Amino acid sequence: MLLDLSEEHKEHLAFLPQVDSAVVAEFGRIAVEFLRRGSNPKIYEGAASKKGGGTALKTARRRKLSVSSDTVQHGVEGLIHLLTESSKLMISELDFQDSVFVLGFSEELNKLLLQLYLDNRKEIRTILSELAPDLPSYHSLEWRLDVQCEAVFWKVFLRLVKN
Repeated sequence: MLLDLSEEHKEHLAFLPQVDSAVVAEFGRIAVEFLRRGSNPKIYEGAASKKGGGTALKTARRRKLSVSSDTVQHGVEGLIHLLTESSKLMISELDFQDSVFVLGFSEELNKLLLQLYLDNRKEIRTILSELAPDLPSYHSLEWRLDVQCEAVFWKVFLRLVKN
């Protein structure tokens, strides 16, 4: 089963080939951290700045990405979507590679994303299952049997009384 990514998600992921593979790996780490703990806007701002502030990514400080924090945020969010959808559907290695191949990334980036997926898919599935709402369910269906039996009893009883 191949992932069907929207054009918006493809645009968000289009930023990844423009940066070093170490930065993409760091974005992957941030994506998993985002799922664990929630968003941290300071990371995006630090990674995007020219100076690389105190909370910036180590690799971003060296590379000086010089892009807007929105671009960095969209790149991380695109990775989050790619990883969560792949993990949710339990996509095989081959299907993941095919899904990413469609995006037109380099072979090195495809391998990096595959490794990121394989390393984190179990943890992501665990996180997603914890985030899933508890749906109401019946604990015991005995009362339904009682109601059904009683309904049948009253129908039969009323027929006998009328006759």
